[in-house]
Order: sequence, then C-alpha cells, then structure tokens
Amino acid sequence: MFFYASKIIWFLTAPSTLLMAIVCFGALLLFTRFLKTGRILVALGALGFLVFGTSPVPRLMIRELERRFPPMTAEAASARPVDGIIVLGGALDYRRGQMRLTDAGARVSAALALAHQHPEARVVFTGGHDAILLRAPVSEAEMARGLFQSASLADDRVIYEGQSRNTRENAIFTAKLVTPQPGERWLLVTSAFHMPRAMGTFRAAGFDVEPYPVDFRADDSLDDIRPFRMVSEGLRLTDLTVREAMGLIAYRLNGYTDALLPSPTNGVTPAALNRAAAAPADRHP
Repeated sequence: MFFYASKIIWFLTAPSTLLMAIVCFGALLLFTRFLKTGRILVALGALGFLVFGTSPVPRLMIRELERRFPPMTAEAASARPVDGIIVLGGALDYRRGQMRLTDAGARVSAALALAHQHPEARVVFTGGHDAILLRAPVSEAEMARGLFQSASLADDRVIYEGQSRNTRENAIFTAKLVTPQPGERWLLVTSAFHMPRAMGTFRAAGFDVEPYPVDFRADDSLDDIRPFRMVSEGLRLTDLTVREAMGLIAYRLNGYTDALLPSPTNGVTPAALNRAAAAPADRHP
C-alpha cells in the first residue's frame, strides 16, 4: 500500500507539476471576474519557474543532501578487504528492446570499478520494477545481468535481486539474500543525494554497510551558483531534491529509517571518516 500511495502522492505534488497547475489555473481566472487572483497566481507561477528553473537554488538544495555522506577516497576504499558491494537500482532503463543507462548510471560504473578492484568481493545488484502500471518486460536486475556479463563479471560472484520496488525493499531483500556476518565489510553504492535514505534504511534492516556515494549533482564549490542553461534542468533537479526530501520524511514516519536525516556519526568530519575507513583493522575469522 505504501508503494502505491507514494507514487500517487508524488505525481500530484511534484514541484514542476504544481507550478504548471498554478500558472494554468491563474490563466483561466484571467477570463473570469477573479482577474486579480488570476494575475497573482500567474505571477507566482512565473516566479517559481524563474527561481527553480534558472537560479542556483536547486543545486544549493541538493548539495545539502549530498554533503551528508562524503565521497570515499580511493585510499579508504582499498585500505581493507571488501567482502561485498551492493549497488542500488535506478541506473538502468529499457526502451525499444534495448537497455540504457539513466542519469544515475554512475551507480553501475562505480560498482563495476569496485568489483574489479576487489576481485574477492561479492556483488549484489538490487532493483526490480518501480512502476505502478507500465513496466519494462524485464526487471532492472535482469538488465544488470547482461551488462555485468559483458563487463566480464563472473555470474558466481553476483547476486541479482529483482523483486524490490523501492529503497526499503532493496535493504530488506538484500539482507535476507546475503545474510551478512559480523565483521564483514560491505560497501553501499548509490547516488549521493539518495545515500542518507539508503543508509538509514539499511541500518533499520540490521545491515551494517559503508557508504560509497556517487553520481553527485552539485560540485560543492562556487560553480554551484551559476544559473542553469535550460529551465528544464533546474526543474528536474528541484523535483529530484523535493522527492528525496519527501521520501526521507515518509520513511521516518513509517519507521523505515533510523533517523529523519541519517548521517555518518555526529560531529565527525568527512576527512576523519576517510581516515577511519583507511585505518588498518583486525579481520574477523
């Protein structure tokens, strides 16, 4: 029920959809006795398109989510053996009989790079269908199988979980499949803006993982204040950020995460986190 409700609510509340509805409704009122109200609505909608479609506000918004879990340095990732690599779906799509990478394709490329860097590690790709009515003829996990095989990743190393429809099911189904043992080191690969919700969900599922964020949408630099070249780019990033924020709230209210905005540990800087990850550790038998 939660899955279907979340899709319907998001369809009705996406910022770009609301802005368009405001402008259209205001335009209709211009031809009625509510002329003044119509002008106000059209002006508000136009202002919204200006702020969220061209200004740096969307980048500054998503940057706050992406800062929550810092990127893991190559040194930190390679300092200790890795037992497993988990990559969340959302990176692959199916069109006209062909698989294609989405905007989140960095999840797959990063997972493949990690798999080759750590040949002893198991790999889990978790992703099924996330549509309500229209679905691809194959699950995302099945698409990933073909891609991983073409990248010379042996089948006996990879577990393909193709039933999950959202992040919560990613965590629950993956935990049941791999039954992680104490002392094992598992890296979780997903988009940086999505990492807080993913980490909170895996923690709630009792699966201790290390964040390996990729697919950053903001540079965390002065470049983030430049305007967008196309209004559609800004609106898309705004929709993405608001959707993730709504997901964090909904997951917390339903007890699917361990915190409203999960973080590594309170008071620990990104540099300290990478130093800790790179520090030698005793391996459990």
